[in-house]
Amino acid sequence: MAEDNKPLLIKRYASRRLYNTETSDYVTLEDIAGFIRSGREVQIVDLKSGDDLTRQYLLQIIAEHESRGENVLPVNVLNDLVRAYTTQATSMVPQFLQTSFDMLRESQEKVMESMGGGMKMPGLEAMQAQQEAFMKAMTGGMAWPGSSSPAAEPERDGGEAEDLDEIKKQLAELQDKLSKLK
Repeated sequence: MAEDNKPLLIKRYASRRLYNTETSDYVTLEDIAGFIRSGREVQIVDLKSGDDLTRQYLLQIIAEHESRGENVLPVNVLNDLVRAYTTQATSMVPQFLQTSFDMLRESQEKVMESMGGGMKMPGLEAMQAQQEAFMKAMTGGMAWPGSSSPAAEPERDGGEAEDLDEIKKQLAELQDKLSKLK
């Protein structure tokens, strides 16, 4: 049981393949999304450098779901997030998002309890896992308030990696600002 509390360690090799250290096999982003949906915490690290790449991959999972039409984030929310990276509001965004998702989760739990607890709402667990993955992506998987360390720089391999680099740079700047507020 203690192992369930420990994050599932996924190692990224130089070939960019992802290796599940528990089952000793390679996994895909969809496999990782499945682990998260089932309630499992994951940590993705670069084998060579030891950099924590979890945030980068969680953001990539979210982006892939959004690009397939599984829209959870309305365009106006995405616009507000982009604006938040360029304004003084950045210090408030993670706390607001965390509080909002906590309230949503509590509301869902109350609804489930009022329905007798035995009834399952279709898709509720998947939605909760997606919310948690989103929150971890937005807050770097850290307990609010505060942050652990700036995001690690990913390897560059074209336009997609440069976009991720820019996102990670912005997230690192946000974490630095939050650290200074403590």
